[in-house]
Amino acid sequence: MGYAELIQTLQTLPQEKQSEVFDFVAFLANKAQQGRAQTEWTDAAFSELAMRQALRGIENEEIVSYTRTDLKESWK
Repeated sequence: MGYAELIQTLQTLPQEKQSEVFDFVAFLANKAQQGRAQTEWTDAAFSELAMRQALRGIENEEIVSYTRTDLKESWK
């Protein structure tokens, strides 16, 4: 599979799957940049990847705001 065919295939994927591919490519680029000598994740790198994966796909979701009028019960 050549680059052109790979790009065409990528463009047919849903946005969520494209985001997964981009995250994986970023992961591979980061790994290659750090070199083969480092085999362990730093806490910061792992936290960043975990947060990116946890929040993946919600950037296009509608933000919901609640007010006091939405409450059915209030705790005192």
